[in-house]
Amino acid sequence: MINLWKTYSALEKKGILGINQRNADFIIRYNQRKYYPLVDDKIITKELAIKDGIAVPELYATIKTDHDTHNLTSILENKTDFVIKPAHGAGGDGILVITNRHDERFRKVSGALLQLEDIRHHISNILSGVYSLGGQRDQAMIEYRVQFDPLFEKISYQGVPDIRVIVLKGYPVMAMVRLPTRLSDGKANLHQGAIGVGVDLVTGMTLDGVWMNDPIHEHPDTGHAVPGLQIPHWDQFFKPFCTLL
Repeated sequence: MINLWKTYSALEKKGILGINQRNADFIIRYNQRKYYPLVDDKIITKELAIKDGIAVPELYATIKTDHDTHNLTSILENKTDFVIKPAHGAGGDGILVITNRHDERFRKVSGALLQLEDIRHHISNILSGVYSLGGQRDQAMIEYRVQFDPLFEKISYQGVPDIRVIVLKGYPVMAMVRLPTRLSDGKANLHQGAIGVGVDLVTGMTLDGVWMNDPIHEHPDTGHAVPGLQIPHWDQFFKPFCTLL
């Protein structure tokens, strides 16, 4: 049987913008193709953000070749936690989050321990294009692991939540907070199984969420309600747009 909830007409009737229509009517229409490389490469995006004074996680190192992986010992020597991600990755694929270390072993969000050689192998996969868009050769980024506000402890499973603000022609039009789950392995990526929770643009209060295409009211792992929470420092998020709201 066809799930009518997932058909185009059912989505349209409920006022839901599907990903294909979003791409056709907004992404392609309002974004010039020549600028795509600036956002498809996370290293370039980070450089542009820093240039414009936008706060981003510190970049510890960039691994460009397999030979560079021989420097991992010195790069990670004083690092107890960090994140490794592909520069051309998408949907959260290839992201490795290390939360702590035990002697010479590194602990993932799930609690599993990795040897340095495991990390080197993961980076080698990134470089070979296993996680990149189109399978092209890639670079690996080693970054600071962002720490989150205590407010999110009850509605986030192990990983770090993040906030997405959608901007159209310079105007913020919608926002959401992405919450890691057990299914997403502590990552805040919807394609990996994280929760998307709407945020009221004016007040910064969380609304109901969606998890694996289903509307939800509570976090599936913690059992705590996701709506009705005040996002801390919301005015700072919207400082560049305060005259537009």
